[in-house]
Amino acid sequence: MTLQLKDALFSVEDGVARLSLNRDDVRNALTGTHLVEDICQAVQWCNDNTDIRCLIIAAEGKAFSAGGNIKEMRDRGGMFGGSTSEISRQYRAGIQRMSRAVFNAEVVTIAAINGPAVGAGFDLCCMCDFRIAADSARFGETFINLGIIPGDGGAWFLQRLVGYQRAAELTLSGRVFDAAEAEQLGLLLERVADDELDAAADKLARSYASKPPIALRQTKRLMKTAQRQELGDFLDLCADVQAQCHHSDDHHEAVSAFLEKRPGVFTGK
Repeated sequence: MTLQLKDALFSVEDGVARLSLNRDDVRNALTGTHLVEDICQAVQWCNDNTDIRCLIIAAEGKAFSAGGNIKEMRDRGGMFGGSTSEISRQYRAGIQRMSRAVFNAEVVTIAAINGPAVGAGFDLCCMCDFRIAADSARFGETFINLGIIPGDGGAWFLQRLVGYQRAAELTLSGRVFDAAEAEQLGLLLERVADDELDAAADKLARSYASKPPIALRQTKRLMKTAQRQELGDFLDLCADVQAQCHHSDDHHEAVSAFLEKRPGVFTGK
């Protein structure tokens, strides 16, 4: 069983889910489409299905995502219309739901970036655990150019990837940069030829999908928690989680597989 989404394609194979933004007619804009809702639904579905271990977020067409729909901004339509309090509420109930959903994804998330990813489209990439980009990809934290700020929390995500100084330079300049610079800045795990992007993302996803699923989700959860906990509290949490892992069937299978020099067969129990 898989999801039926409105503006995105969704598929599952061998523990790897793939969500492809499918609104090339508007360069996969995240506002004025159902893409935010589709992304939230896909992440929740993956969280709820313990057989899923990795989610690839990709895109159909020439762009990964143009972010906000600028014509809607001009016309003050959709989430950009109404009083200041109404717009604030629409951000919280709209695109910020995506930020929370992707950040709280229990599975490993990989952004496979095939083309321009700007504004909120760039921030979506930064919300993922890993980013793989095609040579033709372009990036930009471009909100300042439109007289607005990263309302989806982009300033929070970006500086955690590249540090405050570089994040400030990219955000305050609003400049667009290529995949080679993104790799040099440490934003990308890997940069590949355009025709190798899907294979590279799938290979990475399958490498994580082969791991014991309980330990995989718990490790990711602990890494997120470590960002906001003191060491003593974190060590206490690690002790409790580790005790649970030691009682799992997958732990015993992993140890047996290691000693017997064979691949493990994991059941998520």
